[in-house]
Amino acid sequence: MLFLYNLTIYIAGFFLRITALFSPKIKLFVEGRKNVFSILEEKIKAGDKTIWFHAASLGEYEQGLPVIEKIKEKHPSHKIVVTFFSPSGYEVRKNNTVADVTIYLPLDTKNNAKRFLKLVHPELAFFIKYEFWLNYLKELEKSKTPTYLISGIFRDSQMFFKWYGGFYRNALKAFTYFFVQNESSKQKISAIGFNNVIVSGDTRFDRVAAILERDNSLDYIENFKNNQQTIVIGSSWPKDEVLIAEYINQAPENVKFIIAPHNIKADQIANLKSQITKATVLFSEKENKDLSTYNVFIIDTVGILTKIYSYGTIAYVGGGFGNPGIHNILEPATFGIPIVIGPNYSNFAEAVSLVELQGCSVISNSDELKTIFNQLLSDHSFYEQKSKICKSFIQNNKGATETIVKTVFAPLKA
Repeated sequence: MLFLYNLTIYIAGFFLRITALFSPKIKLFVEGRKNVFSILEEKIKAGDKTIWFHAASLGEYEQGLPVIEKIKEKHPSHKIVVTFFSPSGYEVRKNNTVADVTIYLPLDTKNNAKRFLKLVHPELAFFIKYEFWLNYLKELEKSKTPTYLISGIFRDSQMFFKWYGGFYRNALKAFTYFFVQNESSKQKISAIGFNNVIVSGDTRFDRVAAILERDNSLDYIENFKNNQQTIVIGSSWPKDEVLIAEYINQAPENVKFIIAPHNIKADQIANLKSQITKATVLFSEKENKDLSTYNVFIIDTVGILTKIYSYGTIAYVGGGFGNPGIHNILEPATFGIPIVIGPNYSNFAEAVSLVELQGCSVISNSDELKTIFNQLLSDHSFYEQKSKICKSFIQNNKGATETIVKTVFAPLKA
């Protein structure tokens, strides 16, 4: 089975190079890996102490960031190496300041894994949430490198729990500890023979709780809001936007809307704007305009949604009408903003919990959207109840980072 796995990786690498000729995203994936080893040779010397963190994409990076920051703070002499699998993570965070080296992870071939680990020689290795690359894990186990999974989630659908998944289960022996998000994950992995499991919770709660300690002000958003009730629509997709536009067009004039679409391609922004009949301004055209005179502000840029949530009265988080489902609900929750989402959220534990607590409302059509928005805007006690639930949800689930760091510090030399 391991032979088939390795063969699959080689075949995938070949077809990715072909696909890169036609796909800009795949081209980034392929081109970004060409100079990885030369970058490592330049930036990491034989005598350097290093710690390696691997994130699939942007969400996993943000999930691991509290741990990265805490370890960097306590052990500044170690070089932090962060790898990404996906261009959507690397391209956004390639210039981060917390890591000493940020690169793509070379494809999981035997030679790549050996060469990568020889150059990085990590004292500790962390995989964030998932992505279990078998050759890397095998080499980490061979070198006896302490290896950790943080904020892990295990589900019955994963290969480890199939009758034919023995070679995947065997790879898990590389992990010193599994830090998982919930008791269900612990039970699943314990059932296949692993008892080195700690239910630490989700580090994203620590990440979003820390946002409150930062400067979240944006002058242009404040000017646009102009002390009016404001609904923030974050990470919206076209199916979300059809419902949102319908509501906007009949909403009271004293309610404002900020829309930060998931995809900011010009044609999709134009399509969104064409559905809205009220005065609308784009982020890219905001200069020299009196933003207070507009009803709708479309954010056709990235990287500022978290700060925008701090200005929201209500947050609608997109993705719930498609697959894999909704985007990050924790960022608006940390500001105590009642949240509305679409129906596809069952694969997101934090959303399931917040819906059960009634801090997050689920809608499946325009009538339900209109009803919940209007009630949140007009019923103060109803609004305050949901706001309090969201704030408490974040505060009550903090602490995963501390649990992880206390456990891994023991073998780490200053």
